[in-house]
Amino acid sequence: MQKKISIDPITRLEGHGRIDLFLNEDGELENAYLVIPELRGFEKFCEGRPVEEMPHITQRICGVCPIAHHMAAAKAGDAVYRVEIPPAARKLRELLYSAFFVADHATHFYVLGGPDFVVGPDAPKAERNILGVIRKVGKEIGARVMQLLQDNHQIADIIAGRYIHSVSCIIGGVSKPITEEEREQIVERVQRSVETARFSLSLFDDVVLKNKAYVDLIRSDMFTHRTYYMGLVDEDNKVNFYDGKVRVVGPDGRELVKYAPDEYLDVVAEHIEPWTYLKFPYLKAVGWKGLVDGPESGVYRATPLSRLNAADGMATPLAQAEYEHFYDTLGGKPVHATLATHWARLIELLYAAERALELAQDAEITSPDVRVIPTETPDEGVGIVEAPRGTLTHHYITDGRGILKKVNLIVGTTNNYAAISMSVKKAAQGLVQPGKPVSDAILNTIEMAFRAYDPCLGCATHALPGQMPLLVRVYNHERELVQEIRRD
Repeated sequence: MQKKISIDPITRLEGHGRIDLFLNEDGELENAYLVIPELRGFEKFCEGRPVEEMPHITQRICGVCPIAHHMAAAKAGDAVYRVEIPPAARKLRELLYSAFFVADHATHFYVLGGPDFVVGPDAPKAERNILGVIRKVGKEIGARVMQLLQDNHQIADIIAGRYIHSVSCIIGGVSKPITEEEREQIVERVQRSVETARFSLSLFDDVVLKNKAYVDLIRSDMFTHRTYYMGLVDEDNKVNFYDGKVRVVGPDGRELVKYAPDEYLDVVAEHIEPWTYLKFPYLKAVGWKGLVDGPESGVYRATPLSRLNAADGMATPLAQAEYEHFYDTLGGKPVHATLATHWARLIELLYAAERALELAQDAEITSPDVRVIPTETPDEGVGIVEAPRGTLTHHYITDGRGILKKVNLIVGTTNNYAAISMSVKKAAQGLVQPGKPVSDAILNTIEMAFRAYDPCLGCATHALPGQMPLLVRVYNHERELVQEIRRD
């Protein structure tokens, strides 16, 4: 008989899921599962819709990262009609996407992941939130973060009509150009974003890297997995969020494959387990060997850390300097420490702000030539972007009228599902000890294993209750209740 501990639902993430821990009669961890209990139905109910509706339909998958789905759907639609969008449209899309990345990464660091480091993993649960972060670092810093979020939401408003469920990306380009006055407003906001991104990295250095306990936790074997890594790169193998080819490197850092969007089915396959609705993507060339790491396992990760590992550098100067500092500090490439993903995310935050500034200062971005009307007969297309949580693939097949016959979506968190499950299990093995009560601090530290991935289960599932209660019951091997922990 086993003893079971459930963390249901898990906290400080987007969406709904639970962690089930199974202990043997000696109280030792035997297995751990990250369970996604709801069904994602978008792939099926999009069938029969006109493909041009997809940029607006798919972003309803998630209110946290709607622009990622908006962008991937538009790119897939471009591919379906084999249309090359105008340069100004491409730059407007990437500018919008960069602003989205800045806001999304800042939200995760300060609101979701940051409390574990800024406030502390053992802090009372009432303090592990954004208010606790502000109390720790000061109201002025809190106001600065709020300004950054407001600035980048306003950039999205200017380019795309609104931040949540944008309306600008359409097949063949974007729906409207921007004016010179709007461009100047964007430049002003992005300049502030660059400075706040630099400040966020200095804050991480002061709070985390100068704290030996945190550094030891980051470097610990408990939070380490040696996997393959995936990320979108430009023609120079530098990190790019909007366009390029997907590069995969092995645990030794050497390139395994680099593929174009329409080649993804040659590289990635999906494994199914009966205890969850979420699939497990893996590398076909290596094969599915189960929830294990190493060069013989096809498990890969697609995270901010993965993108840095898969690339040869950053495409902007300030981010490149931080990239070099990152690897110098952590002993070279690749870095396998899961918790280092938080640091990598801040480097990407700086890159996104720098890239947004480059685009906003480009005179061509105000060109009125922002759309090409498709003329080809539609058939099949794939669009890939890097969502904040990982490589996002949209694959559409239509009939000759552009009506969808088949849709396949591999979202960022789905890429990482196997690795998240492995990370949760390894952390639990290191923290749950026979004869010791399972405290709230231990549960939170186990949750840190998945929180580094910034999982967005809203992309993968939808829960009906809309509530986040937590009840953890601990049973002994005879199924007798021995402990109850509540989060109401």
